[in-house]
Amino acid sequence: MKLPCPSARRCAIAVGALAAATLAIAQQATYEARSITPEAALKAARAALAACGRNGHQVAVAVTDRAGHPLVMLRDRHAGPHTPQTAVGKAYTALSFKLDTTSFSRVTQAGQPASGIRQLPGVVAIGGGWPLEAAGSLVGAIGVSGAPNGDADDVCAKAGIAEIRDDLDL
Repeated sequence: MKLPCPSARRCAIAVGALAAATLAIAQQATYEARSITPEAALKAARAALAACGRNGHQVAVAVTDRAGHPLVMLRDRHAGPHTPQTAVGKAYTALSFKLDTTSFSRVTQAGQPASGIRQLPGVVAIGGGWPLEAAGSLVGAIGVSGAPNGDADDVCAKAGIAEIRDDLDL
């Protein structure tokens, strides 16, 4: 069988280049994304809930995946009825803006250029929400609601993050 290329070597190089170009185009049209697992989300939520319990706070804790979808929501039996939705909102806000919600609250105060962003659906500008990163990639977020103030919610959220830090840093 005779190849349409002048030499078999040149033909093989051309086919290889075409295959590489096709692969490069396919790679540019898709991407891979890391996300927190439900198991790690549950581990973080349990640790955050326990930390708040030790401090005498009844809270709800939510952990979302990298797309902002809740994976886990735990609520202390005495936490207020508003706390689950608020915890999810804090996690969603931290994930969406890649910023802890205490900092987000400061940069979106009335009179600040970004103050209007607080009006978006689902945004909660109160401390207690933190983005979760693994190897430099955003993989999810945690939100805690129900302690007396955002600073106390932050302490609990950080305890949840600390519980899975080694798992995330792999």
